[in-house]
Amino acid sequence: MERGIIMVRRSMFEKIFREMMSMRQRLDEIEKNFSSLKPQPVSLPESELITLPDHLRKTYVVVVSKGECDAVQVSNLTGRCRAIESNYLNQLSRMGWLNKRRISKAVHFRPISQKTGKNLVSTSKLCGALFE
Repeated sequence: MERGIIMVRRSMFEKIFREMMSMRQRLDEIEKNFSSLKPQPVSLPESELITLPDHLRKTYVVVVSKGECDAVQVSNLTGRCRAIESNYLNQLSRMGWLNKRRISKAVHFRPISQKTGKNLVSTSKLCGALFE
């Protein structure tokens, strides 16, 4: 009797293990697909970017350079604490500069692309100048 129970448990564990390995392979494939995506630099009219206060501009440029990130990632790049960056990111979202979405427990922010204007400036150039 006991041997039959052990055989059933072993086969159940093997089935669970195979399913977990299958899920792992699918997750690896999804991660590979997402890692190949590179966000394109967003171009904005200089006059619009200058309208942002310096502290919000710095946060905005970091988000644009990364494509999408959360407050922890922004705070690591700006050197300010996470709570301050979270506040700034939410301000930018309310002002219409960023979109936000919840992924699990973290809230991720990404820029809203601007397609109008003449004197466009690449945020990748700004990012280098801002953190020198």
